Amino acid sequence: MMEVSVNLQHMEVETHVQSRAYRLLHPGDVREVILEHELLNGHVVVEPTIGSICHADLRYFTGQRRPEALASKLPMALIHEGIGRIVKSEAAGLEEGRRVVIVPSIPGYLSRGIGPADCCPICRSGQGDSYCLHGKFLGSGMDGIAQSRLPLPADCALPVPGEVPDEIAVLAELCSVSYQAISRAAERIQGTEARVAVFGDGPVGYLTAAMLHHCFGVERQRLQVFGAIPDKLAQFDFAQTALVQQCDFASFTPFDVVMECTGGRFSESAVNQAIDIAAPKGMLILMGVTEERVPMNTRDVLEKGLTVAGSSRSSAADFRQVLKVMSDPACQHTLRKLLPEQAVPITCAADFTAVMELAAAHRDWKKVLLDFRW
Repeated sequence: MMEVSVNLQHMEVETHVQSRAYRLLHPGDVREVILEHELLNGHVVVEPTIGSICHADLRYFTGQRRPEALASKLPMALIHEGIGRIVKSEAAGLEEGRRVVIVPSIPGYLSRGIGPADCCPICRSGQGDSYCLHGKFLGSGMDGIAQSRLPLPADCALPVPGEVPDEIAVLAELCSVSYQAISRAAERIQGTEARVAVFGDGPVGYLTAAMLHHCFGVERQRLQVFGAIPDKLAQFDFAQTALVQQCDFASFTPFDVVMECTGGRFSESAVNQAIDIAAPKGMLILMGVTEERVPMNTRDVLEKGLTVAGSSRSSAADFRQVLKVMSDPACQHTLRKLLPEQAVPITCAADFTAVMELAAAHRDWKKVLLDFRW
């Protein structure tokens, strides 16, 4: 079976690259296919080595996305969290064999071979690569990391510092999403006494709290995490914690910044509890993903004058900041709590299907890592 990737315009085609891919054809149905990519000038070729399963991948695999989304995006190779090694490159600093983190958000000016000023109003204004109107995202509308040869713009393959081990580096994508979201409130929380609350004790909540602490210097005494599972909350030893089932939210001193990281069926309660504890003129940042519309207490949003922002993706600039802090042993110690004992070897489509089924059936607190063996 032969699949041909989209022909990107305005760039000279240098050669072609064939890639083995584990493609999701329909929910639950993964097949190995051969993709033929056009390798464009300014691109490198990465062989993915370790991937990490995200809830977004599971929503595609289990068919929990809206039918119109599934119809428009499948077939598609999944996975957008990963690292790899360079197997073909003419870019300085990205020699063959170099370990790199894969940046899944590809702004249109990179994929089209033009400058940001010629791309779209978002790129021209410098408001952020992840919001480019012509951007693409691996594993969401285009084939993701579950393939043996992945062509990328050189700027989307970032060298991993020598002191950052593979199993830590693979968490960079999720950490970068948290970093991007927190950066919306950076002026409010860095070097101040601002109080910050996080709703959610899953991986997104944990890594968001970790980035608040390690990247933005939010100390334990002003960092509060609300969750529902005692064993999970026990892992947040760098923050104060509370079970939402036992909370008297009115007893808390209001928080200057509140981050909602729950998503799913708990979004409604978390969002509205976050509004309850937000200080006047505070900021509410939404990160939890749900397929349903969520009722929100807009009266209190208006009365308190809250700023509400949403954030779900990141850019290469966010990755670079995260990779710097990942070099700190203290940060590595915090991140290791999310790691499994070992990655799952993936040698064929059946292996990939089996681990996706297992991850969907048993949504563990720890991440599921994929050891790609091509």
